[in-house]
This record gives sequence, structure tokens and C-alpha cells, in this order.
Amino acid sequence: MSDTTALISRRQFCAGACQAASCATLVTLVSACAGDGSPTSPSGGSASDLSVLQGRFANARVQVTTAGTPLANVGGSARVESEAGLFLITRISDTAFTVVEGSCAHEGCPITGATATQYVCNCHGSRYSLNGQVQQGPARSNLRQYANTFADGVITITV
Repeated sequence: MSDTTALISRRQFCAGACQAASCATLVTLVSACAGDGSPTSPSGGSASDLSVLQGRFANARVQVTTAGTPLANVGGSARVESEAGLFLITRISDTAFTVVEGSCAHEGCPITGATATQYVCNCHGSRYSLNGQVQQGPARSNLRQYANTFADGVITITV
């Protein structure tokens, strides 16, 4: 036996084992959050952040002005924050919009991302069509749809 062999205490051994386990756990967490495209990966696609607009709430209605916003153009989407809640709006034609609930049906996280055809929840990766239909879980329920009208550059959402 060599003189360079040293004995370690049980405390030193346990501390080293805990450090090794912590490092292994950290590596697993980092790789899981790396956007590998798994069903629950928030970055499983090329979603971009939605613009945030402020809605004016009065008389059970939320009003949003479209001028100078992404909603000014067909295909534009935005997230609207108001006293009545969060809404996701997409302009589908010169005079028509889809308006759906802006909180994920899975755990209520605010939906902040979108692609050209889907809304994306960045908390757990749920994806919804622009009409609020679940496209990918973990969400199981569709987003609530809201009636709306458009006149003089203002969308009015009936809540």
C-alpha cells in the first residue's frame, strides 16, 4: 500500500456524494430546458413574443385601438391586458378578428408567444390555434372565445 493513500471521513464522503448528485441533477435540468422540441418544451418551435397592448375596460367591454400596432395589418397578433383580463387577438381580414382568452388552460400562465398559426404558452409548451383550439398539450381545454366588433379602428370585445 502506498503512503499517498489517504482515508476520508464519512462526512467528507457524504459531502462529495451530494455534490456529485447535485451536479448530475443540474446537468439534467439544463438539458431539459434547452428547447429540444419535446411536447412540453416551451421553445419547441419558433414562437416570437407577442406585442402587449393596453385595453380600455368599461360597460362590460374592452376596447383596443389598432392604429400603429401589429393589429393594423391582416395576420397581426397581440396580447391585450385590461382590467377585465388578458386577451389574444389576431386580425384575420380587413374587418375581422379572433379574440380568445389570454391565460393558458393548463395552469393559467399568461400566453406570451405566437407563430403565424398558433399561440404558444411559454410555461409548459401548450399550443393553441388562433381560434383557441388545443393543438398540443399539456393543456386539455380550449381557450374561451370572445365576440368582438370592429369600427373606426377600434376592436370592441364583449366580456
